[in-house]
Amino acid sequence: MAGSRGRTASGRAHRDSTRSHRQIDGALRLEDVLEQLVADGLITEDQRRLLLGVHQTSTGETRHPLTIVADRDWPDQRDPRHSLTLDTLSEWLAERYDLPYLRIDPLKIDVSAITGVMSYAYASRFNILAVAVDSDAVTVATAEPRVREWEAEIERITGLPVKRVITSPRDIERYLLEFYTLSRSVLGARREQGEHTPGAQIQNLEQLTELGRKGELDANDQHVVSIVDWLLQYAFEQRASDIHLEPRRDQGQVRFRIDGVLHYVYEIPGPIMSAVASRIKILGRMDVAERRRPQDGRIKTRTPERREIELRLSTMPTAFGEKLVLRIFNPDVLVQDLTGLGLGRHEGRQWHEMIEQPYGIVLVTGPTGSGKTTTLYSTLKLLATDDVNVCTIEDPIELIEPAFNQMQVQHGIGLDFASGVRTMLRQDPDVIMVGEIRDLETAEMATQAALTGHLVLSTLHTNDAPSAITRLVELGIAPYLINATVLGVMAQRLVRTLCPHCKEPEAPDPEAWKAFVAPFTARMPELVYRPVGCLECRKTGFRGRTGLYEILRMSPDVRALLGAATDTAAVRRQGFREGMRPLRLAGARRVAAGDTTMEEVLRVTPPPAGA
Repeated sequence: MAGSRGRTASGRAHRDSTRSHRQIDGALRLEDVLEQLVADGLITEDQRRLLLGVHQTSTGETRHPLTIVADRDWPDQRDPRHSLTLDTLSEWLAERYDLPYLRIDPLKIDVSAITGVMSYAYASRFNILAVAVDSDAVTVATAEPRVREWEAEIERITGLPVKRVITSPRDIERYLLEFYTLSRSVLGARREQGEHTPGAQIQNLEQLTELGRKGELDANDQHVVSIVDWLLQYAFEQRASDIHLEPRRDQGQVRFRIDGVLHYVYEIPGPIMSAVASRIKILGRMDVAERRRPQDGRIKTRTPERREIELRLSTMPTAFGEKLVLRIFNPDVLVQDLTGLGLGRHEGRQWHEMIEQPYGIVLVTGPTGSGKTTTLYSTLKLLATDDVNVCTIEDPIELIEPAFNQMQVQHGIGLDFASGVRTMLRQDPDVIMVGEIRDLETAEMATQAALTGHLVLSTLHTNDAPSAITRLVELGIAPYLINATVLGVMAQRLVRTLCPHCKEPEAPDPEAWKAFVAPFTARMPELVYRPVGCLECRKTGFRGRTGLYEILRMSPDVRALLGAATDTAAVRRQGFREGMRPLRLAGARRVAAGDTTMEEVLRVTPPPAGA
């Protein structure tokens, strides 16, 4: 729609796309901006004279005036605790010209729609960027509030009124290049796909005839390589933990999981999505030709900041092609201090007491995505000193760590958890980590390892810590062996933490608090905090996650309750009497500390069983 008309918009812009913003009539001048900043009390007269003098001696200066001021890193004279950042100055500019301020959130931009409004040459000539297109208007970001000669032309081309917003000049420069580069890569890949000879492999159950007539895009095509590079870099910048590439009937969908929540990112045409998936499979050393069965792989790469990032790949055949999920592992999660995971003083002391034992079994339990792997890796990192041999058996290996001896389950050759533990026992280990106890054989081998003088760490999938004990009984482990080997169990969950930039205090509702912690009691705080939403948290009100923990120690009184028909409720009550704090109370402490909300804790924790 707007895209087809936008391509004919501004052919004449090509000849003068190199003109800087300072040559355009009405563009902001540094002299005027400095005078306005002094008048509004953001800088002093001495600062104005200093910067003006420095600027007048420089030649060829083409940067935006706000960028020049921001680079001085001066304190904001209205509040000297804060600096005059480019965002602060851009907000000031928007307020002065009575325009809305927008900090661009790439996750909320429909790249294919906004790049169709105008050509790259035209957008770069005026330093403008379309940021939203709907049936009512085209929203265009600019850092030049007095330059409006482009406005009438865009309204004529699109047939829609223009809404102007002020954005940081640095953001416009960055995303102008990034969005149009991505758009060009997708369009280029589309053209390449149309030029290839027939013979594509069938990958979409609903398009057999159509695909028989089409060619297949080469995964090594430069356009496809550019799309994959952009995708990975984009995910790193957005703090994503997972990338989902999901084929649909006509378009492929890209989504990121950030702080536990999936966000829509981009739509890619189906054939290009297939080529992107193939490119990622090549990087992950997977079988590109095999599309009918699931595969696993891994990629190790670096960010522009030279930080190593590891990605675990998993494919799944679907009706519309291969779905690909990339789990992103940041080595920074291997923290030395377990308090960085959210362990409080009480739980941290108990956890250290358990993992410092020379032998026994320590279990971590919780659903998928609750942070069990991070807890285990961080713990093993603490234990893996020069005089300790740490061996792991995982399915798959989540993160390569040089301090460990890691072995991966290989079902095709009969290497499962149980046989892996059997092998590790002949490797003179001190600490053994079993990725998951799934069956009786694995549980028996873990028990045998603990009985022969090794510390064993592993995971189970249960709702809370006491349930892990009864799960072992249900698997078939004799109660006397559990008594002899299990040191304790830690259940955990991850909750989103409130954005520190925008959270606001409010008085808690006594009835809501009482229902929140029932059947236990916990002192109600004077204030709790609620999410608001700002530019730093993408208007979600949350930024980052932290852990909630529940630890059950295997005391003599708890061991006495184990038998052929172990009562989970009795184990739970005894744990409470001995100081075990349930997940809900751990969440209540986080709420009282202003870290999260009652609603967020209720979302991730199971209903507390009675004390």
